[in-house]
Amino acid sequence: MAKPRPEQELNAIEAVVSTHPEGIGIQDIQDELEEEIARRTLQYHLKHLVDEGRLLKEGERRWTKYLSPAATKRQTKASKASGEELAGEVPLSKQAAGVQERVREPLHARKPVGYQRAFLDAYRPNDTTYLSAKEREHLRTVGTPTSGAQSAGTYVKQILNRLLIDLSWNSSRLEGNTYSLLDTKRLIDFGKLAEGKEQLEAQMILNHKEAIEFLTGSAEEIGFNRHTILNLHALLADNLLANPEASGCLRRIGVGIEKSVFHPLEVPQLIEECFDQVLATAEAIENPFEQAFFNMVQLPYLQPFDDVNKRVSRLAANIPLIKTNLAPLSFTDVPAKIYTEAMLGVYELNRIDLLKDVFIWAYERSAPRYAAVRQSLGEPDPFRWKHREALREIVQVVVLERLDKKATFSRIAAWAGKNVEAGQQDQFREVAENEVLGLHEGNFARYRIRPSQFKAWQETWNKPGNEQAAAMEHD
Repeated sequence: MAKPRPEQELNAIEAVVSTHPEGIGIQDIQDELEEEIARRTLQYHLKHLVDEGRLLKEGERRWTKYLSPAATKRQTKASKASGEELAGEVPLSKQAAGVQERVREPLHARKPVGYQRAFLDAYRPNDTTYLSAKEREHLRTVGTPTSGAQSAGTYVKQILNRLLIDLSWNSSRLEGNTYSLLDTKRLIDFGKLAEGKEQLEAQMILNHKEAIEFLTGSAEEIGFNRHTILNLHALLADNLLANPEASGCLRRIGVGIEKSVFHPLEVPQLIEECFDQVLATAEAIENPFEQAFFNMVQLPYLQPFDDVNKRVSRLAANIPLIKTNLAPLSFTDVPAKIYTEAMLGVYELNRIDLLKDVFIWAYERSAPRYAAVRQSLGEPDPFRWKHREALREIVQVVVLERLDKKATFSRIAAWAGKNVEAGQQDQFREVAENEVLGLHEGNFARYRIRPSQFKAWQETWNKPGNEQAAAMEHD
């Protein structure tokens, strides 16, 4: 006879999920439970709750989220009452929903269209606006940090390590990249390729990292000018184009948009004229949020490059935010499908409604994330306290054996497999990796490491080319 499931644990899981009407993943459920439940046991409990209809399941694998049926009904009812409807998790205005409905029609039912220069010509900086005064004020309230006036780029540099991972992952994910967030972190921090993934995906993510570092490292010089945008494209497109010489160069060939009836410009002279007009118009816009959104509309609409146009626009949207020390936009949780539909609305209809709803919602998700990162410094971590001796030991091993980034990743994984209980190995590995990454001359003594030992290890760790070689090497 099967052992009955502990109803107390099932109720506790339901209670956690009910507080997240938008859905919650298994790792977050495990983190929020007051009583610890083994990962495998939690998986069995969740399957049972779904089978019984007590929870709903959406998505597969890393995208899986669990929802409370009651909370979902309340959210849907409230959404309809306010004249909005949900698409994924993004609330849509009636106008945006209309755009979505039209771009979801079969291709044969949509009228082929070409580039409409009048769409660009009609925009007058600081007179025409895509975002209303109320929307711009709302975004400024959401994105303004509590610190006072600072030089350009100060805010983003404070949260750069987190932004590198978040923006690289989310922007790549919107292009179909299948790396997980943790895989992305390990690739960026250690140059570790995820098993079973194509090298092309790793290249895409590493290109994002280089491009973000370019923007943040040149905060006072960047802008909507040829130098910034062409170099941004060159970094994002590195080793990804069929014609390597096209990196950082305006398009001289015709291109098509997959699953769209939109046909971009093909005459190189007109592409160049419109490109310069887009940059001049963007640079003249005074409000940073209007500037960011104008770029997200007009730059990909023009398709000035052979490929990688949307990636350029997503990172370029951060230029005015970086320069004015506002919270960055990392596209956290933005569903790829609705983002694609929003761009189709611009391409085929010259309608910005759907993209605007996505932009505002995405910023509302991104900004508080980085405010929390800044405020979380110094908070005690019970997990690190519990494993403090084990963490000290593995950090000593890395330093005393003078391991490079690739060897460090492998050694931590192997060490955790032998010395840490099964249910906590993944978290231990992540914490240990962060401990190693955070080593510097002002804190290595707490691991009982001597100055000579730390210096010898640093020579290996910082060896030129080490990170890129590790990233591009197959297991």
